[in-house]
Amino acid sequence: MPTHRLLCAGLAGLLSLLILMFAPPALAEPATDAGPAYGTLANLLEDEASRTALIEELRHLEAARTEPSPAPEGTPPPADIAAEAPSNQRPEQVSFARRMAATTGHLAANMGDQFAALGAALGGLFGAGEAVDERAGLAPVDMQEAGAAAVNLAILVITTFLVFLVLRAVARPSFRALSGWALRGSEKFAMLRTIMAVAVAALVDVVVVALAYLAGGFVSSLLVNEVNADATRLALFLNAFLVVELFKAGLRMLFSSGYEGLRLVPVAADQARYCNRFLASLAGFIGYGMLVLVPVLNFNLSPTLGSGVGTLIMLLALIYAVAVILRKRTVLRDRLFARAEQGSGPGALLLRLLGRLWHVLALAYAVLVFAVTVVDPESALPFVAMATLLTVVYAGLGLLISVVLSQLIGKQIHLSERLNTAMPRLQARVNTYVPTGLKIIRALLLVLVAVLVLDAWRVYDLAAWYASEAGGRTVSAVIDVLVILAVAALVWIGLASLLEHKLSPKEGADPAAAARAETLMGLFHTTLAIAIIIMTSMIVLSEIGIDIAPLIAGAGVLGLAVGFGAQKLVQDVITGVFIQLENAMNTGDFVSAGGNSGTVERVGIRSVAMRDLAGTYHIVPFSAVGAVSNYTREFGNHVGEYGIAYRESIDDAIVQLEAAFEELKEGPMKEHILAPLTVAGVTALADSSVNIRVVIKASPGMQWAVGRAYNRLVKKYFDEAGIEIPFPHTTLYFGEDKDGSAPAANVRLLGDGRVVDTQDGGR
Repeated sequence: MPTHRLLCAGLAGLLSLLILMFAPPALAEPATDAGPAYGTLANLLEDEASRTALIEELRHLEAARTEPSPAPEGTPPPADIAAEAPSNQRPEQVSFARRMAATTGHLAANMGDQFAALGAALGGLFGAGEAVDERAGLAPVDMQEAGAAAVNLAILVITTFLVFLVLRAVARPSFRALSGWALRGSEKFAMLRTIMAVAVAALVDVVVVALAYLAGGFVSSLLVNEVNADATRLALFLNAFLVVELFKAGLRMLFSSGYEGLRLVPVAADQARYCNRFLASLAGFIGYGMLVLVPVLNFNLSPTLGSGVGTLIMLLALIYAVAVILRKRTVLRDRLFARAEQGSGPGALLLRLLGRLWHVLALAYAVLVFAVTVVDPESALPFVAMATLLTVVYAGLGLLISVVLSQLIGKQIHLSERLNTAMPRLQARVNTYVPTGLKIIRALLLVLVAVLVLDAWRVYDLAAWYASEAGGRTVSAVIDVLVILAVAALVWIGLASLLEHKLSPKEGADPAAAARAETLMGLFHTTLAIAIIIMTSMIVLSEIGIDIAPLIAGAGVLGLAVGFGAQKLVQDVITGVFIQLENAMNTGDFVSAGGNSGTVERVGIRSVAMRDLAGTYHIVPFSAVGAVSNYTREFGNHVGEYGIAYRESIDDAIVQLEAAFEELKEGPMKEHILAPLTVAGVTALADSSVNIRVVIKASPGMQWAVGRAYNRLVKKYFDEAGIEIPFPHTTLYFGEDKDGSAPAANVRLLGDGRVVDTQDGGR
């Protein structure tokens, strides 16, 4: 991860703050036993005159205490700075530059005083004279007692660390096993396994620290009881050991250098080793210095010496941190820029901005921690320490959950084959909406982290805002809106999947059925989406406090206007939906609808397009369709009626019809004949023929081709059998004269190559 250097610098500042948060009580000057005895105090309170005098004296002391104390020499009092402002200007109205100058001057003066006192104390410590001792406030030092105390402390330190190292060696196989378990298995849950392994390893690490602490406590009690060692000094080390080693255990959770599977921050092993070593060294230096050395100096030598040493420790830590930040400035900047090149959008822009400014932010934070330590360690430092700790906790948890969500977003959800067959779009829909929902959750999580961080730094009071009416209503509205959106998404996924299950074509369905299903699913999906969007929008607007009554009224008026103005269109759509649901026609069918017949080329929601035998393209709106006649559904019948002369035998004709059908079954049309020939019998005794009806069941749309082929064979078989197929006869009438004789006719008969002419009634 390219931001590991920034994490190191930030954790260094946090380390100093966490340790110093526990340090102020130890920096305080120890109380003495110079007060009056309880019996004397009781006697004073019993006497009225003494009690009155005591009360007056206490009032004088309170008045003297509340008077402003003189500022250190060379430091201008705040009144002098405020005096530069106009007389009608309050002190808090002084310009920011003047207040910064005052603060900077106070910081410089405070540091100067502390280092001057430190020099005086060190001079007195190394025998610079009694005057220096008095000015430095040094207590006399018994070298024999100091040597014994140092030996006792060394015994405790060696024993505690020896037990700690042994326990760490015993726990090392468990760490190795946890790391191996986290690295094995499916990549889908790699982050979750890492979190679980790190949590267990952290628990083991804490147990090791606690056992070493208890062992040190046991040794401390032995030293106190056997050699009369100072329990306070030993307790100072044990407390420092507990704080520092627990902090190092937290570092090992983030930057485990020896176990890759127990490293929360995804960086290389050498980078993790660098961060761990840097922060652990800083932890030991600041922790044991501020929690052990400074309190010992305060109690045994001088509070001034302890305060100066504490300032020196923090100054050295600051110099070390600044050196690391400046040395790694360009390295981290280049890595952040390279990471930004791999992405796009706001994230890439933020990485570029962070690459340019990260060292400025880190330096400002380090200087701020040092300044607070020097200027006001009693009040400001604990606040900054707690705010920093909360910031790291919030940011760490948010980053961890965000990484888990990012891994889940990139994973595909695979459904069973049965579900994919029944609802082919469900898996794609789930893989679209689930990552989108996780992205929304991640964005809300980042907003929540920002809100909590601002609250930790007292930019505003989150608890008070939430307790107010506006805050409670806002949080409730946000939660309700999220629930509404989630329910709407679930309803959409469920209903859309149900529609797919009902309308999806069966396996092996023809393209026409698939096209019909796609048309219906598109219509219903659009209608369902519009309905859900409108209803969800109305509910959300109502939830956030917007009056939706005018919107509902306006939508009703608009709906009436559209209904009156588009009656025909609505009728077309509704009729088309029912025609589609009843599967009345599909693309490629030959139908008769709206007074037109032809092959269907397109079936829409509002109209159907067909092309007749002449090639004419007809578009028929569904509102004009009173009935649909589909000639290509399941099967088609060729119904043929064949006439024979009255002198022919009907049975012989039927035999020939069946013979023609047998040949038809063996020809090219055999694949399209679905049933044996059905002879309906004689259907009519017509003027010049006896009509016999036959029915041939054929494949849909092939009944006409089968009929044409059968007609050819019937003519062939009738001719071979000498069965006459009658045709219309024409009778010529030449008329008659008045006497009844026929007029002359010129008849020419042609036969056998001979020509005979007859005129005037002769032959």
